[in-house]
Amino acid sequence: MAGLQYHIRCKPGDVGDAVLLPGDPGRCEAIARHFDSPRLVARNREFTTYTGLVDGRPISVCSTGIGSPSTAIALEELAAIGATTFIRVGTTGSIQPGIGFADLVVATGAVRDEGTTVAYVPLAYPAVADETLVRGMLEAGRRLDHRVHAGVVRSHDALYPDLQAQAMPRRQEIEQAARTWQRAGVLCNDMETSTILTLCSLRSLRGGAVLTVVNEPGEEEIDPARVASLDLSPMFQVAIEAIRGLRPAAATGAG
Repeated sequence: MAGLQYHIRCKPGDVGDAVLLPGDPGRCEAIARHFDSPRLVARNREFTTYTGLVDGRPISVCSTGIGSPSTAIALEELAAIGATTFIRVGTTGSIQPGIGFADLVVATGAVRDEGTTVAYVPLAYPAVADETLVRGMLEAGRRLDHRVHAGVVRSHDALYPDLQAQAMPRRQEIEQAARTWQRAGVLCNDMETSTILTLCSLRSLRGGAVLTVVNEPGEEEIDPARVASLDLSPMFQVAIEAIRGLRPAAATGAG
């Protein structure tokens, strides 16, 4: 089938110009319930895609799986079939006192502490969020009266060295790096945001991220029961409200 993408199993016309990108395929259906007339488009590997309408405009959600490599694949294939706006909606671990469980973080930029984007461009290239998306998500968060923070986040490749540094062979290096990022004012850690922001900048697309905090500084485990009971809908609503305020972006430029 012409245009059918190998990994996400979607083709031109299957997705809207704006796509929400959770990591977890299990969250796609919950996000799609915020759309009008949602339909399952495809499910393959870690990639589950739904498309529906918001104010009559097609909008999609596609899971990326965990980490930057599969996130890059999802974004590349979605862009190839016409998507131009991408917002990560996922969970994160706070590294700053005062940013607590269930708070939202809107990324203004990201530390590229992962190995995927260096295959695209040197590390000196910044990972910066689309200004219009940032502004729209912050305004939506305030309207919803939710605790929202804005700033630089860090994306990395290895969860457990961060959570359990004391058990790792490189303990001192890991702990020193964590202190450095905290002193530098980085708000939180995830594993995907920097890839979305970098690739969107390189492709002249819109890229952004809104994250929900599920782990606080000093916690060595993520409590599954606590996270399972957490209402993630404010994060989804913030992303969708930001998309409502956008004009569809041309593939050659965003703004």
